[in-house]
Amino acid sequence: MVAFLQVAERTGALVEVIPSDETGQVSVEALEGMLDDRVKLIAITHVPTNGGLVNPAAAVGKVARAAGITYLLDACQSVGQMPVDVGEIGCDLLSTTGRKYLRGPRGTGFLYVRRELGQRLQPPFLDLHAAQWVASNRYEIRADARRFENWETNYAGKVGLTVAIDYARDWGISAIWDRVRFLASTLRAELEEIPGVTVRDIGAERCGIVTFTADGMGAREVQQALAGRSMNATISTVASTRFDMETRGLTEVVRASVHYYNDESEIERFCTTVHAILPR
Repeated sequence: MVAFLQVAERTGALVEVIPSDETGQVSVEALEGMLDDRVKLIAITHVPTNGGLVNPAAAVGKVARAAGITYLLDACQSVGQMPVDVGEIGCDLLSTTGRKYLRGPRGTGFLYVRRELGQRLQPPFLDLHAAQWVASNRYEIRADARRFENWETNYAGKVGLTVAIDYARDWGISAIWDRVRFLASTLRAELEEIPGVTVRDIGAERCGIVTFTADGMGAREVQQALAGRSMNATISTVASTRFDMETRGLTEVVRASVHYYNDESEIERFCTTVHAILPR
């Protein structure tokens, strides 16, 4: 959103927020009603940082294709925990990071750009990797996806990202997704049984991100108490997801993400600890 606002300031473009439906996910119906000949880009987050929901990316893709509008999907939280098929989704661009559910090195990631669109896009930065200096006063941008890369790059990080992707594919993304959903639903159910804990997840479809708040304790206080007992959790604040959290009257939530390597005994221990640290 910060990047969109920067572009809007520079170009005069207008950024409009798609409303949520009654489940909390992007309203496809509202999106259809917002489209006209001024709309040049539809951009959504597949899995937001808070709330556990999975937005209806493929349904948005059908709307975008029917309207002939470029569609950008932020898949940073979804790639690695669930099947992501750009053909089925219908997105023109997809970006993701390596350090989240792919479990790759920090500072890595990848970008998908539909080939026909890639030929028309101007990268924000060009060097002698992205373009060739063909005459004293002329350059030519590469025709392939490397036009979006730079000469200086972290090759060790790329190798690590490749290994992480191969590792996930060896396990099988569908099998990972089944396991993640089972563990997350188990964790939500057990957290909901703890007096004073409110699970904050929304959406018709939910993923491995589980968020909650605790009466009488701030999210960071809960996080620190868990860390003191060798349990990793993080927090999501309003600064990361302002539209949703302001609408729901939230300033911060505890985020306890699960992955396929977790097991039921860890979930039980986690919930027992959460219950123990709550103020009496």
